[in-house]
Amino acid sequence: MTKRLLLIGGGHSHVEVIRRFGIQPEPGVEITLVSPDRHTPYSGMLPGLVAGHYDFNQCHIDLQQVCHFHRVRWCPAMATAVGTDTRLVHLDDGKQEPYDVVSIDTGSTPVLSAIPGANHYGVPVKPVKRFLEHWNALLEAIASRRAPARSITVIGAGAAGVEMILAMAYRIRSMQGHARLTLVGDTAVLLPSHPPGVRRPAMRKLAEYGVHMKLDTRVGEVSAGELRFDDGSSMTPDDIIWITGAAAPAWPSESGLQVDASGFIVVNRFLQSVSHSSVFAAGDIAGMEGCPRPKSGVFAVRQGPPLAENLRRALRGEVLLPYRPQQRALALISTGGKHAIASYGPWSISGDWVWQWKDRIDRGFMRRYSADPV
Repeated sequence: MTKRLLLIGGGHSHVEVIRRFGIQPEPGVEITLVSPDRHTPYSGMLPGLVAGHYDFNQCHIDLQQVCHFHRVRWCPAMATAVGTDTRLVHLDDGKQEPYDVVSIDTGSTPVLSAIPGANHYGVPVKPVKRFLEHWNALLEAIASRRAPARSITVIGAGAAGVEMILAMAYRIRSMQGHARLTLVGDTAVLLPSHPPGVRRPAMRKLAEYGVHMKLDTRVGEVSAGELRFDDGSSMTPDDIIWITGAAAPAWPSESGLQVDASGFIVVNRFLQSVSHSSVFAAGDIAGMEGCPRPKSGVFAVRQGPPLAENLRRALRGEVLLPYRPQQRALALISTGGKHAIASYGPWSISGDWVWQWKDRIDRGFMRRYSADPV
């Protein structure tokens, strides 16, 4: 009897699952990928795309192409609920997809719900498609030079925020444009999860590009054209980009799946839902029980192979294998131009060669999914 494996979301873990099932097909298994967008971005190359080092195709995986090549059906829709009793996934087009085993890898979005007005004003970096549309329109406005220099504020002083504002600064400078860039963070220091050896070169680069910093400040409220902070100060930027901590969608919890305090699906050491054995999850949407890890593409990529193995075993009715995530991950933080900082635990180093190292890693990842003929 045919069994149905349903993959919800085209995240980093799922593209590896598709590749592995394509290389070694599982007899009697039909695979469907549910994802609203044909192209899924590789997060490691997004700052490079913004900076102009890569074009769209170099850092986006064509899910339709990958599915076609590996004999996976692609369903261009968004999941809205998982019927854990009926084993039906409900889609935003009103249709339903049946499954025997389902895996969820839909990523996360910036945390905005706690800030009044944040959901209505500004642009979160995820979903990436919407952010890139805004960025391209912003570049056109800057290139036209018909308006005064724009004021752009990035909210979030972690690695993603630092990479993004430096990429923006580099791109605007390379086109001889003008903008006032400000990085806002609610922590006392820049890059709080990294050692001083990472913060120092990052701060030098921010100063080099003329980026202003406003740290140890929380956004209290947002309205049209104004950011108001808890300390009573305010700003009136033209553009607000949100790159804050990760948030989960509501539908996993509403579907009855066990979630953690932040709404992420709780999975065990097999990447399997602790409340429903036919449900698996990986990437940002998952929170591993007793083993919290940062919401990072590095961990999502590493989860791909063990997720593929356990999905295969679940379909066969075999014993699952435990996944042991690494204690720490190497972070390669790009700094606008072709320069980067490497951070690993207390160790750090920076230079142009670090960017070249990162570039080789990123291009190698993309070749795995873009070199297949159709």
